[in-house]
Amino acid sequence: MAAPAAPAAEEKGSEAQLKAALADVPELGRLLEIDPYLKPYAADFQRRYKKFNQVLHDIGENEGGIDKFSRGYESFGIHRCSDGGIYCKEWAPGAEGVFLTGEFSGWNPFSHPYKKLEYGKWELYIPPKQNKSPPIPHGSKLKVVITSKSGEILYRISPWAKYVVRENNNVNYDWIHWDPENPYKFRHSRPKKPRSLRIYESHVGISSHEGKIASYKHFTSNVLPRIKDLGYNCIQLMAIMEHAYYASFGYQVTSFFAASSRYGTPEELKELVDTAHLMGIVVLLDVVHSHASKNSEDGLNMFDGTDSCYFHSGPRGTHDLWDSRLFIYSSWEVLRFLLSNIRWWLEEYCFDGFRFDGVTSMLYHHHGMGQGFSGDYSEYFGLQVDEDALVYLMLANHLTHTMYPDSITIAEDVSGMPALCSPTSQGGGGFDYRLAMAIPDKWIQLLKEFKDEDWNMGNIVYTLTNRRHLEKCVAYAESHDQALVGDKTLAFWLMDAEMYTNMSVLAPFTPVIDRGIQLHKMIRLITHGLGGEGYLNFMGNEFGHPEWLDFPRKGNNESYHYARRQFNLTDDDLLRYKFLNNFDRDMNRLEETCGWLSAPQAYVSEKHEGNKTITFERAGLLFIFNFHPSKSYTDYRVGTAMPGKYPFLCQ
Repeated sequence: MAAPAAPAAEEKGSEAQLKAALADVPELGRLLEIDPYLKPYAADFQRRYKKFNQVLHDIGENEGGIDKFSRGYESFGIHRCSDGGIYCKEWAPGAEGVFLTGEFSGWNPFSHPYKKLEYGKWELYIPPKQNKSPPIPHGSKLKVVITSKSGEILYRISPWAKYVVRENNNVNYDWIHWDPENPYKFRHSRPKKPRSLRIYESHVGISSHEGKIASYKHFTSNVLPRIKDLGYNCIQLMAIMEHAYYASFGYQVTSFFAASSRYGTPEELKELVDTAHLMGIVVLLDVVHSHASKNSEDGLNMFDGTDSCYFHSGPRGTHDLWDSRLFIYSSWEVLRFLLSNIRWWLEEYCFDGFRFDGVTSMLYHHHGMGQGFSGDYSEYFGLQVDEDALVYLMLANHLTHTMYPDSITIAEDVSGMPALCSPTSQGGGGFDYRLAMAIPDKWIQLLKEFKDEDWNMGNIVYTLTNRRHLEKCVAYAESHDQALVGDKTLAFWLMDAEMYTNMSVLAPFTPVIDRGIQLHKMIRLITHGLGGEGYLNFMGNEFGHPEWLDFPRKGNNESYHYARRQFNLTDDDLLRYKFLNNFDRDMNRLEETCGWLSAPQAYVSEKHEGNKTITFERAGLLFIFNFHPSKSYTDYRVGTAMPGKYPFLCQ
């Protein structure tokens, strides 16, 4: 008769665990109220939050708080002192010796040795010249020289370098001391956080219709006005953090504190951000803290002569799919480096937040490779989760939102990690939004694999509405991923070769172009209206940009032909691209007026498989979509909670 006591004791123990978790995590009760199915994992949230809180406490005890800790860029690297001298500091725990060389010393590798400090840090002070001018002038080239334990002499770029350039046909980048006499001064205040987030995903280098790398100045003068006219209130800038390989789309970062010199100077990027702010547009940086380039001579890899330093040593420190290095997020100095990097872009360049790339890779030890996520909660908890990386993300969000409460953070996570976009006070990750990454895959699947008459309305609605309650999503029909070579944009899937021959208004509508233009509009509007609490579009896709995106590489003879955006197509009144462009503009302006992205999730009243119709209500609007390939309807009856006469706003 004593056997039943074990389950009773187990139940009592789980109740005690839950009570302890609720006591430790301030607002965990709110999270479990929203999603009671997370109760069995309360101890996981407790452990994560306590680890996050402990790191914050340790930073306070040892560094004077996260505010001071995240200002590493003020001491590390090289800096001009008030007396005209230069102060230098590096973290190189595996080095035997550290030296500074450059044009200022005639490239003598050992004339300016650093002094070794505690915890793997090294410092150097170079006094001013006799006339009190700095010994290292603005624009001069530098290198850090590392002597390794094995006796090697290594020439490196400081991890804190603010400007690096590749000259002529050089393979590697050069570190340039950036200390202009008249640095850019921001004139315009940051816009308030938008009620509804409409994001224009942008890449400066491909923003011209010419076959070349476009500049910050070109983007400021030519692209910003277009974005404003289209009704987007947020720009997500890709490929800004310096990357040696242009075709990596900016995802193989080599210098984390340097704005890419391909497009111009740091001051010109600041002018771009400032001008966007004048237009009322917030600017997000596509930040890559999930991995780093394997480059050693102009990257972080092997900085101090060891395979560790900023990264895990051995196999754990390499991402097999991306062929890149993986940060060791539990390291004190790596935390300083990454959190300071967040602070740097917020403070120095006045970015308004971040889209964090590769979050799925960070969250799990398996990095999402060879893994399918079914939505079973056991997939998001346990030993497969890299809690050091998760705690770093919590710290990054805490820092960002503490410093600038109106800042915005977005997670690129394909796994659907619960509470990733819940506040850290609930034990969540602290992000404002996550990308709704299943939506573009669904549209591509439908266009590739199904005839129009076989589209399943229920499945479309499910994909567009399948998101966690009160965790905001950014919906998109397509992003840069779908534009890359090897895939096709929606417009290309819909119209393909006829885009080259039948987009003139002087030619009669063909069935392919007619269907393509109408479906392009419908797919974007239903995604905008039903898919999330934010909306994203990749530059050029709003008007059905023809062709794909391919950066210059050996495989295409280093051609820039496909590494451009042909905005000139929308300016030609004889081409039909203008109709798609104008629809996108009107859609965004209507959302600005009605605010459906900031309204509660839509109520779907009909998904009729026979009629191929979808009807839903959101923000006081009634949306009716007819996806039938051959039938139109007159006097079509739908139920609605709102009686009255309805004017057509978009058809």
